[in-house]
Amino acid sequence: MLANFLRKNRYFFLPYAVFLVVVGALQLLYTQEQLMQWVNKRNSLLADELFPYLTYMGDGAFFVIVCVILLIYNRRVGFVAFASFALSSLTSLFLKTVVFPNSPRPLKFFEHSTYEYHLIKGLDIYSYNSFPSGHTTSAFAVFGLLAFLDARKNRGYFFFLLCILTGYSRVYLFQHFVEDVYVGSIVGTVSSVIIYLFLHDWMKSKAVEESIDKDIS
Repeated sequence: MLANFLRKNRYFFLPYAVFLVVVGALQLLYTQEQLMQWVNKRNSLLADELFPYLTYMGDGAFFVIVCVILLIYNRRVGFVAFASFALSSLTSLFLKTVVFPNSPRPLKFFEHSTYEYHLIKGLDIYSYNSFPSGHTTSAFAVFGLLAFLDARKNRGYFFFLLCILTGYSRVYLFQHFVEDVYVGSIVGTVSSVIIYLFLHDWMKSKAVEESIDKDIS
């Protein structure tokens, strides 16, 4: 079942696999500081305006709104979305507060650095609980799940792009290191894969029931 699932959703998983390999390799070749500086110096006025808004695609409130919309559309699909939200969020929270408590964010880690980092004026930047990125976790969980649910599988590229934009925004906004985003993407994706596969037959049975009811009526 897993192999068939991966094949059907290859438009999401193929670019994600490339992301894991490329960004994973970069982290072996360069330090988190070097990667942060590479992203930070590629700033622009347009990016400064856009990323503070794009980053909300990984906000928990955004995930809940998506869940509610899906719940209205189909109760079982909505339940699956809420289950994905719960698993991904609780896993991220556990890692942040129990396994890696008080992990410093870039602002705290580089507070004595002589390198002049670009910071967006007026933006609230946190100091702790950096690993992993909760926003990235949520983004990969919600958009990954939407890609799995979408009948038009070729739109997996689009959903993956939204994931990447959210993850990149967290580094650009100086809220997280690349490793935070990298691991957050894994937590979010794996959470949605587990929930989707575990509840797939339950969702499918509901779809069959609705189809039979329509035929009878």
